[in-house]
Amino acid sequence: MANYSKADLIKEVAEDLGFAQVNAKQLVDAVFDKITTHADAGDKVSIAGFGKFEMRDRAARTGRNPRTGDPVEIPASRNLAFKPFKSKS
Repeated sequence: MANYSKADLIKEVAEDLGFAQVNAKQLVDAVFDKITTHADAGDKVSIAGFGKFEMRDRAARTGRNPRTGDPVEIPASRNLAFKPFKSKS
């Protein structure tokens, strides 16, 4: 399984659209920024045919240190989650 990075995405967008890579980077960054900004504000961001982004809250909990088995307090967190749309193939 190969890794696909943001730099790879920017390069391919630049090639597909005939943009300079600096302009493609601005475009990709703007899209990611808008998704993050709206999801952080509590909106669900749905992109038809692609998927849905939303912020999910995780409560504080007690975990275990895998080395020692001692209890460890894990603080509450907020993370951006993505759920892909199901393809109709």
